[in-house]
Amino acid sequence: MALPQDDVFRGSDALREGLVTRAQLRGPRWRRLRQDVYCSAQLPITHDLAARAVALVAPPQTVFAGLTAASWWSMRDPFAGPEDPVELVLPPGVRWNPGPGVVVRQAAPSDDVVTDGRLRYTGRTRTALDLIRRGPLDDAVVLLDRLVHSRVAFLDDVREAAARLPRCRGSAQARRVAGLADGLAQSPPETRLRLLLHRSSLPAPVAQLEIRHDRRFVARVDFAFPDQKLAVEYDGAWHGGPSQLGEDRARMNRLLAAGWRVLFVTAADMRDPGALLDRIAAALLA
Repeated sequence: MALPQDDVFRGSDALREGLVTRAQLRGPRWRRLRQDVYCSAQLPITHDLAARAVALVAPPQTVFAGLTAASWWSMRDPFAGPEDPVELVLPPGVRWNPGPGVVVRQAAPSDDVVTDGRLRYTGRTRTALDLIRRGPLDDAVVLLDRLVHSRVAFLDDVREAAARLPRCRGSAQARRVAGLADGLAQSPPETRLRLLLHRSSLPAPVAQLEIRHDRRFVARVDFAFPDQKLAVEYDGAWHGGPSQLGEDRARMNRLLAAGWRVLFVTAADMRDPGALLDRIAAALLA
């Protein structure tokens, strides 16, 4: 048996089985992640690696949650980076002092827990519900839109679960967030732009509208005011490499040929929401 090159291991186990010496553990080949937990020094430091290291020494009742669970539900689009603390839940009465880099919350056991045979973590709906109950309201809406877009959670399920929550800390926010999210945004700035538009006196736009002209597909736009044939696009969606430039121009030409106008919104515009709303209002009246 050899030490794993792509996983974490307990140093005490490796020493007991004679797979390594103490001097070797302190050498350049191995990296110490936590007390008595090591991995190959060649492995990149990720949130997943940190969580697996915690799992080796955590109490058996541990259920990973929050951004840690969200990242495991969406490995292609991790929600937590190496600098984010590992999040876990322990039942009341179970005490553990994990040291730095870990956030422990106490919660009663729940049925919405899954396992991959090695790790236990909160299910899709509970993960989303736990996350949207905390932090600023708009940030929580942005996060839920991202969770839904990444198919970590499903909006109808989250709304139903939020409605069933008893009165507790964060329950009112969870219901508000679930009602404000739509799961359609392609990026966090799009969610923030949608919230700004919906809170204004402007008519409500249609999000992610598929525009057709003469029965042919033209484009899908971030936000549309169909009666005025005005599209509002967050500018980040139009950035790309040289190969993307031609498609962007062709897309714009198709929209113009179909009689649509396009108003672009940048990060700088979002820092002056009043001026941005005035510009959109003027475009709607033009």
